[in-house]
Amino acid sequence: MTDIAAPDRRYPTGPMPTPITLTPAERAEALAAIRALPAELRAAVAALGESQLDAPYREGGWTGRQVVHHVGDSHLNAFVRVKLTLTEINPTIKPYQEHLWAELPDSRLPVDVSLSLLDALHTRIVAVLDGVSDADWARQWTHPAQGRTYTLDTLAAMYAWHGRHHTAHLKLIKQ
Repeated sequence: MTDIAAPDRRYPTGPMPTPITLTPAERAEALAAIRALPAELRAAVAALGESQLDAPYREGGWTGRQVVHHVGDSHLNAFVRVKLTLTEINPTIKPYQEHLWAELPDSRLPVDVSLSLLDALHTRIVAVLDGVSDADWARQWTHPAQGRTYTLDTLAAMYAWHGRHHTAHLKLIKQ
């Protein structure tokens, strides 16, 4: 009998992509995912009761509530990174200790607080990204903790994945 490995609950959608360039079709797909995230996250949360929101998606993992607030925190940082990338020459972004942010008191608020934030935030992110020129997608930014330089294309791919990744975590709680 062959053992079939259980999916990795840490990365249910696979590893985060970090392409330097995207094709126009890949870019459109990333923007569609970014645009759709607030509604998809809201739907995943709607399938969960309060006790499930306070349950972790895996042993040692965050609760559903922490995941939702983390997405708000992370995508708020993404918005700032987009704007820095478009207004500065190769800005060095500020990393943050996401695991510590997830322990702060606001991570215990009702999830609708971050869902509402994401509705507005994604409207703005998409408005900015929809308006950039083809050349702007190659603009660079540096992540000092990773010691790597990325592009705006990379950022779009990363945050499209990030939304799907954490929506999948919420769906794992339901299972």
